[in-house]
Parts: sequence; C-alpha cells; structure tokens
Amino acid sequence: MELRQLQYLVAVAEEASFTRAAQRVHISQSGVSAQVRQLEHELGAELFDRSARAATLTRAGEAALGHAREALAAAAAMRQAVDDVNGLLRGRLTVGMVTACTITGLFDALDAFHRAHPGVAVTLLEHNSAELAAQVRAGVIDVALVGVAGEAPEGLAALPIVSERLVAAFPAVGATAGRVHGVSSGVPSGASAGVSSLTLDDLTRLPLICMPAGTGIRTAFDQACAARGLQATVALEASAASVLADLAARGLGVAILSESMAAAAGDRLRAVPIEDCDTPALLALIWKPSPPAAVAELVRHCRRAFAGGAS
Repeated sequence: MELRQLQYLVAVAEEASFTRAAQRVHISQSGVSAQVRQLEHELGAELFDRSARAATLTRAGEAALGHAREALAAAAAMRQAVDDVNGLLRGRLTVGMVTACTITGLFDALDAFHRAHPGVAVTLLEHNSAELAAQVRAGVIDVALVGVAGEAPEGLAALPIVSERLVAAFPAVGATAGRVHGVSSGVPSGASAGVSSLTLDDLTRLPLICMPAGTGIRTAFDQACAARGLQATVALEASAASVLADLAARGLGVAILSESMAAAAGDRLRAVPIEDCDTPALLALIWKPSPPAAVAELVRHCRRAFAGGAS
C-alpha cells in the first residue's frame, strides 16, 4: 500500500470520476485506474462502483476513505515536522503589489526568499491598494505592498517603507514652462512659474492628473480635499507615475504626485508643495497578524531588503 494509491483513492472519491481525478493529480486516467485496482487487490475489496457514469464509493470504499485521508494528513504533518527541524519551508505564498510597482526592494526580497526557500511557490499579483488590503484581510493574499493615506490599514500588521507629502507637478521645460493647456498664465496662482507653493483651493481650479480611486496617493488627496469641503476635477487618470509625469510634462494638466515621483521625472516637471495637504502618502508592506512561518520569513527578507541589508 502506497501513499500515492491513497491520494488517488481520495481524488476519485471527491471528483466522482477517474478522468477528473487523473487531471487533478496530473497523471493519465489509466495510471489512476491501475493504482486503485492494485489497492483494491491488496485490501481484497472493490472500493468503487464503476457500473454507472459516476464513480461512487462502495461500502468498503466509504470505510477506507476516512483512513486514507488520515494517513495522508499524518504524512504531510510528518514532512512539515521534519522541515521545521531542518529549517525548510514548503507551500505557496501569494504576494500583492500596487500596479506598476517600481520598488526594487520587494523584488530583491522575493529573490532572496526564493533562493533560501525554493520549496515555496510564490505567486505575484498586481491591483490597486484598496483591493489588495481587502484581499489580505480575506486571506486571499498573504503579503502586499500597498499605498495608503496617512497610516496602514487598521487590523493589519505593517512595515512602513516610504512616507511622503504630495506635490503638484507642472511642466518645467520649453514653451509650456509653468503653463497648463487651457489655463491662462496668471490664473490661478499655481499656474505661474514663479509660485513656490499653492493650496488645495488653487488646485480645484486646475485640470488635474491623478492616480485612480483605490490608490494611496488618490486616497490621500481626496481625503485632504474632503476635509476642507473641496471638490477637485480629475481630468486624466493613470496607474503608473511615469505616465502621470509624461502627461503633465506636455501641459495636459497638473499631476498630483509624491515628492519622490516628481523628482524621478527629472527636469521635465516643477514640483510645487501643497500647503494645506497634510495627509502623507504612505507605502507599506501589510500582512495579517500572527502569520504562518512562510509569511513571517518573507517579511523578514523584506525588512532586510528595504533597510538596504544583504539577505
């Protein structure tokens, strides 16, 4: 009697089909049938009724099924116990990150984690920050790098990576320096190349370029406007900071960016501080408290990577 025979018994019983069971365990149908037949021969009883289209358990099969599951669970527990002693991790992790993420620390951490624990399969998903946080809470995603407004989502463990104020980015080169298409050079005050700061009220009179709802920067900006009873007009949306910068550099609107995003655009943009926007945009790694060993290990690698340490 072999563990794989017990695995095939459970698969056929749960799928009620030798064909679907074979697909599930990734071998041929004839292979599953042969191994189940061999198990039946060893036990001296038929485990499945094959007379109908669906494979149904006989009374002997029903008696065997629970013990097969227990044996498989015990084997998995034994493997985990040995892996724990040897410092090995196995299984699967799902990692989320904000769309168009360019934070290399996360990629460095994933690389170091994979090299240290090749037995753990990692899946990487992109989405907006609000959806990622919801999926971490639901247990669909294990760890996520998200952008949030002011502080990390309540009820989740977090590793803050970056906290920055928002700025308004204007075109800074060529004939469009300091100007936005469709806005005269002197109105509002923020459209003038000589202005060193502006207010949220100034921005409500300008066409804005911003990230979509659900992202950290958009949430921080919307919250700041709502706190002052203001309604800004977002003319263009894009998920990638580089796209926002390209649009703003062409004078198609004023981009709402973090300080580092504006700086990454180089001399194409002029970043102007927003005086009354106090809520910072925070980039953070989030996960559920009391995580399993694999999640805790990935977080450890992230801490080292974001701190600039070697893993």
